[in-house]
Amino acid sequence: MEKKLPVKQPKYQLIAEDIAGKIVEGKYEVGEKIYARSSIATTYAVSAETARRAIAVLQDLNIVEATKGSGVIIQSYERAAEFVHRLKDVKSVRILQNELENSIERQKSELENFQSSLFEFINRTNRLQSINPFIPFQLEVTNQCLFLNKNIGELHFWQQTGATIIAIKKETELVLSPGPYAILQAGDIIYFIGNEQSYSVVQQFLNS
Repeated sequence: MEKKLPVKQPKYQLIAEDIAGKIVEGKYEVGEKIYARSSIATTYAVSAETARRAIAVLQDLNIVEATKGSGVIIQSYERAAEFVHRLKDVKSVRILQNELENSIERQKSELENFQSSLFEFINRTNRLQSINPFIPFQLEVTNQCLFLNKNIGELHFWQQTGATIIAIKKETELVLSPGPYAILQAGDIIYFIGNEQSYSVVQQFLNS
């Protein structure tokens, strides 16, 4: 997927927004002469053409009136407020859009990490099967489990069942070779190896 480029507002639009914002804040009053176009270019450190475009935006919206030789005169507080509020709504939508896009990217990254762990788990299982006659069992930890939120070490899992946990699949990750401090939670899927009776023994141990 092609990476989306960030959206950047033109300088003349940012200048128009700033002037409208100052009108709404009461820094400029209706009827007040604020700048000549050349002064705007100097104040905002932009070209004369950029300053002209900024004023043209405000003039088209009837927020200011610009006449040659008379400078820029404030015409309407209400239209300036409407312009500012509309821009806030647009920016809010952009923020939400960026948050959604970032969330999607994070989910994609988590999925890729999970797939990578899953492939590694499969590879390790295949290698294990080549030297071990036992195929890994899998069992979901339910809400009825007697050992929720306890770690493997506290359960003495191997001593009680004769089986060895080789992986735990949680919501967004696959933990390979979990140590004794790995905690069992509802919804986890444990992968373990043992003899033919191991599945029923582990199932009974966790839920009885």
